[in-house]
Amino acid sequence: MGQFGSYAVYILASRKYGALYIGVTGNLLGRVITHREELLPDFTSRYHIHNLVHFEFYDLPRDAIAREKRLKKWRREWKIALIETTNPDWHDLFDEIVG
Repeated sequence: MGQFGSYAVYILASRKYGALYIGVTGNLLGRVITHREELLPDFTSRYHIHNLVHFEFYDLPRDAIAREKRLKKWRREWKIALIETTNPDWHDLFDEIVG
Protein backbone atom coordinates (compact mmCIF):
# COMPACT_ATOMS: atom_id res chain seq x y z
CA MET A 1 0.00 0.00 0.00
CA GLY A 2 1.14 3.48 -0.77
CA GLN A 3 1.21 6.86 0.91
CA PHE A 4 -1.13 9.84 1.03
CA GLY A 5 -0.69 10.55 -2.68
CA SER A 6 -2.04 7.11 -3.59
CA TYR A 7 -5.57 5.90 -4.13
CA ALA A 8 -7.69 5.67 -1.02
CA VAL A 9 -10.84 3.88 0.01
CA TYR A 10 -12.50 5.72 2.87
CA ILE A 11 -15.48 5.54 5.17
CA LEU A 12 -17.22 8.61 6.54
CA ALA A 13 -19.79 8.57 9.34
CA SER A 14 -22.33 11.09 10.58
CA ARG A 15 -21.61 9.96 14.16
CA LYS A 16 -20.77 6.74 16.01
CA TYR A 17 -23.07 4.05 14.56
CA GLY A 18 -24.68 6.70 12.35
CA ALA A 19 -25.05 6.92 8.59
CA LEU A 20 -22.04 5.63 6.64
CA TYR A 21 -20.57 6.55 3.27
CA ILE A 22 -17.88 4.61 1.41
CA GLY A 23 -15.88 6.23 -1.35
CA VAL A 24 -12.69 5.99 -3.38
CA THR A 25 -10.40 8.82 -4.46
CA GLY A 26 -6.96 9.72 -5.71
CA ASN A 27 -6.91 12.74 -3.37
CA LEU A 28 -8.13 11.80 0.11
CA LEU A 29 -7.51 15.19 1.70
CA GLY A 30 -9.33 17.09 -1.03
CA ARG A 31 -12.23 14.65 -1.15
CA VAL A 32 -12.77 14.72 2.62
CA ILE A 33 -12.73 18.52 2.57
CA THR A 34 -15.37 18.46 -0.17
CA HIS A 35 -17.57 16.27 2.02
CA ARG A 36 -16.92 18.28 5.20
CA GLU A 37 -17.70 21.58 3.52
CA GLU A 38 -20.81 20.08 1.85
CA LEU A 39 -19.69 21.42 -1.51
CA LEU A 40 -21.79 18.89 -3.45
CA PRO A 41 -25.52 18.29 -3.01
CA ASP A 42 -25.25 14.58 -2.33
CA PHE A 43 -25.91 11.89 0.28
CA THR A 44 -23.11 13.08 2.56
CA SER A 45 -24.29 16.68 2.65
CA ARG A 46 -27.94 15.69 3.07
CA TYR A 47 -27.15 13.56 6.13
CA HIS A 48 -24.15 15.59 7.39
CA ILE A 49 -21.70 12.72 7.00
CA HIS A 50 -18.38 14.41 7.72
CA ASN A 51 -16.28 12.25 10.03
CA LEU A 52 -13.48 10.24 8.46
CA VAL A 53 -13.52 7.01 10.47
CA HIS A 54 -11.54 4.62 8.25
CA PHE A 55 -9.22 4.75 5.26
CA GLU A 56 -6.94 2.41 3.33
CA PHE A 57 -4.38 3.24 0.65
CA TYR A 58 -3.70 1.34 -2.56
CA ASP A 59 -1.01 1.83 -5.18
CA LEU A 60 -3.29 1.03 -8.11
CA PRO A 61 -6.67 2.61 -8.81
CA ARG A 62 -8.15 -0.74 -9.86
CA ASP A 63 -7.32 -2.21 -6.45
CA ALA A 64 -8.93 0.71 -4.62
CA ILE A 65 -12.04 0.57 -6.81
CA ALA A 66 -12.35 -3.19 -6.30
CA ARG A 67 -12.09 -2.76 -2.52
CA GLU A 68 -14.69 0.03 -2.54
CA LYS A 69 -17.10 -2.17 -4.49
CA ARG A 70 -16.57 -5.07 -2.07
CA LEU A 71 -17.11 -2.88 0.99
CA LYS A 72 -20.30 -1.40 -0.42
CA LYS A 73 -21.73 -4.92 -0.67
CA TRP A 74 -20.85 -5.77 2.93
CA ARG A 75 -23.47 -5.96 5.67
CA ARG A 76 -23.61 -2.92 7.91
CA GLU A 77 -22.33 -4.87 10.93
CA TRP A 78 -19.25 -5.94 8.95
CA LYS A 79 -18.53 -2.30 8.07
CA ILE A 80 -18.87 -1.32 11.73
CA ALA A 81 -16.51 -4.14 12.75
CA LEU A 82 -13.96 -2.95 10.17
CA ILE A 83 -14.10 0.60 11.54
CA GLU A 84 -13.80 -0.58 15.13
CA THR A 85 -10.78 -2.77 14.32
CA THR A 86 -8.60 0.32 13.84
CA ASN A 87 -10.78 3.09 15.30
CA PRO A 88 -12.84 1.66 18.19
CA ASP A 89 -13.91 5.10 19.45
CA TRP A 90 -14.87 6.35 15.97
CA HIS A 91 -12.54 9.35 16.19
CA ASP A 92 -12.52 11.69 13.22
CA LEU A 93 -9.22 10.85 11.49
CA PHE A 94 -9.13 14.05 9.43
CA ASP A 95 -6.24 15.51 11.46
CA GLU A 96 -4.25 12.36 10.78
CA ILE A 97 -4.33 12.97 7.03
CA VAL A 98 -3.74 16.71 7.35
CA GLY A 99 -0.52 16.11 9.28
